[in-house]
Amino acid sequence: MTRRYWNINLEEMMEAGVHFGHGTRKWNPRMAPYISAKRKGIHITNLTRTARFLSAACDLVFDAASRGKNFLIVGTKSKAADSVAAAAIKVRCHYVNKKWLGGMLTNWSTTETRLHKFRDLRVEAGKLKRLPKRDAAMLKRQLSHLQTYLGGIKYMTELPDIVIIVDQQEEYTALRECITLGIPTICLIDTNCDPDLADISIPANDDAIASIRLILNKLVSAICEGRSSYIRNR
Repeated sequence: MTRRYWNINLEEMMEAGVHFGHGTRKWNPRMAPYISAKRKGIHITNLTRTARFLSAACDLVFDAASRGKNFLIVGTKSKAADSVAAAAIKVRCHYVNKKWLGGMLTNWSTTETRLHKFRDLRVEAGKLKRLPKRDAAMLKRQLSHLQTYLGGIKYMTELPDIVIIVDQQEEYTALRECITLGIPTICLIDTNCDPDLADISIPANDDAIASIRLILNKLVSAICEGRSSYIRNR
């Protein structure tokens, strides 16, 4: 895998608050190698190491995208949801930003059935004006429910090749499903996480919107470049 330059700037990360971790009482000792200091009861992440792992993650997604691979971005907590959707839509990736339904990947046949139902209902939605009010209202409720939980993966026809996860603690079920299936993962991890679970763990503030957005923007830019390379070489 070729190493590339991704314009990862330490000052930019400082401005986004990427270096701020959790309180010193709320930490995972396995994160010690990624922590550079303590300040006012908060662990400070070593941004040099963050830059190194973010660069490695960008190399990985670029390489995968240049070979036509598919991505899923997962981040369901309120501070991550909008950034996850925006990043995924920008690069036409699948995403989950409301709630991870247990078995979404490990019980893929069930997920496929739900997606087929969702597609069928969307077709029926074109006939809403012809339906009785009660039936139309029921159809709208079903569509709204499915859009909330499956809207970001409605075009997914197979398991993703790489999954990008925002906040290991919040998305632990999704991470375990990926591990079970052998799907490579890139995980944004704060100082209370286990850095050994994902294939590439990026130590960073997973509570600040600016931090989450910066990390995701670097990754989707790499995916965009990889996709462009894939199109040129077809």
